Amino acid sequence: MIGAQLRAARALISWSQSDLSEESDVSLATIKRMEAASGSLPGRHESVMKVVGALERGGVVFIGSDEVFGPGIRLKKPVCLSDSK
Repeated sequence: MIGAQLRAARALISWSQSDLSEESDVSLATIKRMEAASGSLPGRHESVMKVVGALERGGVVFIGSDEVFGPGIRLKKPVCLSDSK
């Protein structure tokens, strides 16, 4: 997980840094530090997991790196009740 993924994930679901702070119960200052990271996320593991969990609940899917592509994000497919028939 890198700072650019957090910034992109938050933008994808139209959350401000304050929204993410509130949804994750992590301080705004910590969110700002995480998003400013050029590499791996700084901070306590617990805080990182809270932030990731909040974004996932918001509809974000985090994609890991592989041999060709770097890390990324995408949205979960919305659940449509009519599709279950």
